[in-house]
Amino acid sequence: MAILYSFRRCPYAMRARMALHVSEIAYEHREIILRDKPASMLKASPKGTVPVFIKDDGKVIDESLDLALWALNQSDPLGWLDGYNAELIEQHDGPFKHHLDRYKYASRYQDDVPRGAVDLNYRAQAEAILLELNQRLEENSFLTGPQQSFTDIAIFPFIRQFAAVEPDWWSSAPLSALREWLSRHLDSELFKSVMTKYPLWVEGA
Repeated sequence: MAILYSFRRCPYAMRARMALHVSEIAYEHREIILRDKPASMLKASPKGTVPVFIKDDGKVIDESLDLALWALNQSDPLGWLDGYNAELIEQHDGPFKHHLDRYKYASRYQDDVPRGAVDLNYRAQAEAILLELNQRLEENSFLTGPQQSFTDIAIFPFIRQFAAVEPDWWSSAPLSALREWLSRHLDSELFKSVMTKYPLWVEGA
């Protein structure tokens, strides 16, 4: 059987797990912690990030988008690929994620910032991108039209992460359509199903 190394809260692993779930790809789930990566995972993918998927033929897929697209090309019962927007996804994997990290983890990037502080400049830069999403969602229920697509699935774990940084600010920001869209994803049976808490996988156990 195929093997998936995953970390429950990683947004990249989340979107990969959702694609695998709807595609009904069978695999063994190996839940890890990133500070103690198993040797077998590092042997398969030395870069040491999740997800890492070892297909039943031994081939390795270690990028979340590659894994999701591979799974959906095996089976796409919800038609997620019909609304695939590579440019929009790249905007969030690139510039938005850059701003999000520096907003949320300001002390990692600036020596004079206390631990736990946020960077409001980067919040503002991220918000400019979110306002564009909000405008899309004022026109349609989902990011690329009236139906959910993999574009929604690929982006929403990062919006979830952003929203959790300052919940009070998020709840009052001029992003009501985006908040409603996020809530629908968080409340979905699909998301709940891939957020099951697995026991930590221990090598050799």
